[in-house]
Amino acid sequence: MANQELNYKPFISSETKMTEMTVRGLIIGLVLAVVLGAANAYLGLKAGMTIAATYPAAVIGMAILRALNGTILEENFTRTVGSIGESVAAGAIFTLPAFFISGIWPEFYTPGHYLISALIMVTGGVLGIMFVALIRRVMANDATLPFPESVAAAEIHKTGQTGGGSKYLFWAMGIGGLVKALGEFRIFLPVYEKFIQFKTQFITGAGEAIKAKGGILLGSPGLKPAYIGVGYIIGPRLASLNFSGGVIAWGLLTPIVLYFIGPHIDMQAWAQYLVDENLAKNMSAAMDQVQDPMFRISEVWKAIVRPIAIGGMLVGTFYTLWGMRKSLARGISRSIQDLKKTASGAAADERIEKDLNFGWILAGIVAAAIATFLIAKVVFGAEFMTALIASVVMVIFGFFFAAVSGYLVGIIGSSSNPISGLTISTVVVTALLLLILGATGTSGVATVLAVAAVICVSAAVAGEMLQDLKAGHILGGTPWRMQVGDIIGVIAAAAVLFIPLFILHAGDIETGKQMGYEGGFGSQELPAPQASLMAVLSQGIIAGKMAWALIVVGILMGVGFILMQVRSPMIVAVGMYLPLETTFAIFIGGMIKGILQYYQKRRNLSESRVGKSNNIGILLASGLIAGEALVGLLFAGLAFGKVDIWRFSDPSFLTSIAFFIVLGIILVRIPLRRSAGSDVAESEQEA
Repeated sequence: MANQELNYKPFISSETKMTEMTVRGLIIGLVLAVVLGAANAYLGLKAGMTIAATYPAAVIGMAILRALNGTILEENFTRTVGSIGESVAAGAIFTLPAFFISGIWPEFYTPGHYLISALIMVTGGVLGIMFVALIRRVMANDATLPFPESVAAAEIHKTGQTGGGSKYLFWAMGIGGLVKALGEFRIFLPVYEKFIQFKTQFITGAGEAIKAKGGILLGSPGLKPAYIGVGYIIGPRLASLNFSGGVIAWGLLTPIVLYFIGPHIDMQAWAQYLVDENLAKNMSAAMDQVQDPMFRISEVWKAIVRPIAIGGMLVGTFYTLWGMRKSLARGISRSIQDLKKTASGAAADERIEKDLNFGWILAGIVAAAIATFLIAKVVFGAEFMTALIASVVMVIFGFFFAAVSGYLVGIIGSSSNPISGLTISTVVVTALLLLILGATGTSGVATVLAVAAVICVSAAVAGEMLQDLKAGHILGGTPWRMQVGDIIGVIAAAAVLFIPLFILHAGDIETGKQMGYEGGFGSQELPAPQASLMAVLSQGIIAGKMAWALIVVGILMGVGFILMQVRSPMIVAVGMYLPLETTFAIFIGGMIKGILQYYQKRRNLSESRVGKSNNIGILLASGLIAGEALVGLLFAGLAFGKVDIWRFSDPSFLTSIAFFIVLGIILVRIPLRRSAGSDVAESEQEA
């Protein structure tokens, strides 16, 4: 197939023979896939966001292979395998916890649940790769698609001959891990919270006076390097939008609800409920719990404000997709054309244009459909026709959403790809179809979630795969080798990623027992917002358990955001769903990035220096995220194993403020200072 790009020349020509797919490159990539996948699982369950693993995988893989005298194509292959774990993790965390939150899995971990989860991840991952193999040539060769993150990743490989950029990532990982460990030992107070009690009043008006009593929670940002890193990466505007959701939830809705229902809460009945549901050991402990104002305001937020936020997320999802309707339509149209060309055209002769054999692609798609049918029919007990329809829906939606995901990555990059929005659309459509077919109860809800999980993983993997294939296209990599590497990477990630999910879940349950909250998926420390939304939607449509009054209020609120021309209603709604300390910390990270941008403009830095300082900043922020995630998994494992750790008895938040300042200085001064060399290099090139 002829190239559609003008003046396109790969960095390594098609005729050049160079080491590319090696055992050592594959092993390094698999380790990175698991580590970066686990880090993103940690981040996504806590903050509802993931970051693209392309940059960390490129930098780390490049640093290791440079020491081993590897080639640039071997580095490209390693980055491709290493970054795929993040997309598998994204699909997993958006859906798998929903099986627990919805009550389908009373216990998250059993050998059977592990096998089901691994099968779902492998099925979705392989399906995404197969669909991308069908449409790669036209999309990767299209000059109208900028592929911003692919171009940046390719530039890392081309300009990183010394591998010096890796030191920023590794140093930041050490700092992030150290701060997380010190917080676990309570050397400092990770977050400061205080409940301010309002005076009891009688509000008069028409009719009987209303007794009102409540309060408001004053809280600080949580000293979590991962959250600061996320805010830094997404920037001040999106971080502010996310924090605005936290302000609405904790500064408006929660206080006003508590203000009016506070005087009318039956403490005795509430305490009895906690005892009956095994949420408190005895009546005395339950009474102490319900009389704690911090507990009451937290429960109001979870029971009333969160469902409102879910309604807002639902509106935000469809508004986002509506805003992309032209791109979505072009993506679907393009995918159909590509499928026709691939099915009828001869295989490419050039090395840089060879994809997987078309027969193997079809075999992979059929195998994925059969696997989905078996999951629905055998595992979750769906009727034959229900399972068959679920498989058909999975293939059709999987193909279109994989194509759409790839197209959107070509426009806005993997980090901004609305995977959760595509999955929510799948949940709604699949649930309605199965409801029409008569699906009910647990098996119906489970089937909907299974189909959504497969499609979510497929779309996430497809976007990441196409992003890496475009980077390989620029560098001169061989597509079929990259696709084979990613299939192996998907299998490895699927086999392992259930373990960090389980450790985080079980560890949070044990930590919750010690710290006085109900832990696990959906808790204040492990909110898993997208998975909670999936569970609520599937239960609400199939099982009729949706809190429609609160959901409708949230939908109307979302419509109000749209009428006010809020840039991203989805991000605001996610901010409402998250704890205040999380959105506040993300906001601080965004403000730090804003300070960097201010100094870049004030000093009138050249374009090359701005680009280099931004790249260094992203590496530092990614390191903070990875460092906290890995140490967080370690402490979650200790909590799960019921290993007692020493904790300082009287930590101070003043120490936390000092750490915030230090992290801010690191994220601003180092990118500014270390980017100075780019101006020198630019001058030398001009000379």
